[in-house]
Amino acid sequence: MFERIKEEINVVFDRDPAARTAWEVVTCYPGFHAMLFHRLANFLWRSNFNWVARFVSHIARWFTGIEIHPGAKIGRRFFIDHGMGIVIGETSEIGDDCTLYHGVTLGGTTWNKGKRHPTLGNSVVVGAGAKILGPVKIGDGAKIGSNAVVVKDVPDGATAAGIPARILDPEKMDAAVSTSEKMRFSAYALSEHINDPVSQAIHSLLDHAVTTDQRIEHILRYLQQLGVNVSGDKDRVDQFDPNYINKIVD
Repeated sequence: MFERIKEEINVVFDRDPAARTAWEVVTCYPGFHAMLFHRLANFLWRSNFNWVARFVSHIARWFTGIEIHPGAKIGRRFFIDHGMGIVIGETSEIGDDCTLYHGVTLGGTTWNKGKRHPTLGNSVVVGAGAKILGPVKIGDGAKIGSNAVVVKDVPDGATAAGIPARILDPEKMDAAVSTSEKMRFSAYALSEHINDPVSQAIHSLLDHAVTTDQRIEHILRYLQQLGVNVSGDKDRVDQFDPNYINKIVD
């Protein structure tokens, strides 16, 4: 038992550079406290002391702000960073070496009994505020972006983001570069291929503006070839006869 507790402490040092001492982890890390409570609650749940198990998890929620159902199955070296607002449902299954940030929900989408919560593979990272709903499977090494809402399976090693979450293809994101990105401008440090509607709208406007500027530049070069002064002299522009081009063509 003490080896497992030591392992839980070492996990904090591995994944949180703010951790300084073991005493600090033991006394000040709610994620560590929540896991200790859950190990006890889960043991009681499997021993059919269901009410006692629920009461232990209820106390843990009151102390830590983290709600883990005693029936949830959680692997080794599980790390909760910050932790406030995390909810892990009864039939959730979490593999080894997983990391959850605050505000994460592993929830169900039905009132029917049976498997109704997510299954996370090994080494999964779930960003702050993400919601993984239903009996979906998150593959080994997958990453879930902050505030994503996942309702479908995510394959091994993939990254999912957005509402609803979609799989991001790194190769496609690198290959398909928009006009605005070619200009070394990325709105809010996001690519247009991130499934964010605001970012996509901004990139569309930028692309349209760049295309319009290019067309105007082409028209100005053509007018210069026809002998029209387009140097920016306002007086000359105001005096420009719109029929001048027609006269030249005629």
